[in-house]
This record gives sequence, C-alpha cells and structure tokens, in this order.
Amino acid sequence: MKPLIVLLSVFLISIFIIKLAFQKYDLFLSARIGMCAMLFFTAIGHFAFTKGMAMMLPPIVPLKTEVIYLTGFLEILLGLCLLIPRLSIYSGWAIILFLLLLLPANIYAAIKHIDYQKATYDGNGLVYLWFRIPLQIFFIVWTYISAIKI
Repeated sequence: MKPLIVLLSVFLISIFIIKLAFQKYDLFLSARIGMCAMLFFTAIGHFAFTKGMAMMLPPIVPLKTEVIYLTGFLEILLGLCLLIPRLSIYSGWAIILFLLLLLPANIYAAIKHIDYQKATYDGNGLVYLWFRIPLQIFFIVWTYISAIKI
C-alpha cells in the first residue's frame, strides 16, 4: 500500500510543480516522476529489509543477499532512466519485465507467510496476493502508459 501512496502522492505533487514551472500540464512526465519516486521508495526496502527480502526468494535462487542488493540498485537505475527522455521507453520495458519477474517471489513469499520487514514467517499469506497482484498489474499499466505509449 505504501508504494501506491508514494506513487500517487508524488504524481499529484509533480502535476502542480510542472504546471507552476512550465505553465502547462505534463501528465506523462508527472507519472514517470511518480514511478521513479515509488521505485526509489521500494529500493530502500532492499537495503533496510535485506534479510526478509532474501527470505522471499525460493531456495533455488543462489546468492540471495546479493540478488536483493542488485535488484535494489536496479530499481534506482531504472527509475532514473525513466526521467531521461531517450531512455524512458527502454526503462519502461525493463521495469515491466522486472515487475513480471518479481511476481513469483511475491507468490512464494505469500505461500510461506513471509513478513519481509520482520524477517519472520507470520506474514499475511495468500490474502496478500489479493492486493499485490492487482497492484503489480496497476504498476505495469502505469509504466506502459507513461513511458512507452506516450
């Protein structure tokens, strides 16, 4: 829920700042700024909750801690690239692929009841997916419309 709040809040604030600065609305740029902020926000979790996020990866994945750090840096990089006009389309596609690749980890974490913030096995379980999967789809559509379909 917090990433969604960050995305929408920064999007709305960006609309007004861009209007004040350039005397025009640029909803697509505001949407990309919101997505960038959301990716930065979620990247912080990779560094603050590394142990719990590593628990979200199935046993088959090697070097779990390194993967978590790498994906955190990747989120920051992709978010920044969204703001560079000639890279935004490529970044958009990479974010969509990234979000699709995260889905199995979210499903695994839900099945195992992982609470990534506490690094415990007392999370919400499958109920979490009723919110997470539609949210993931929303982020994919948001990215597509703001970075690729413009």
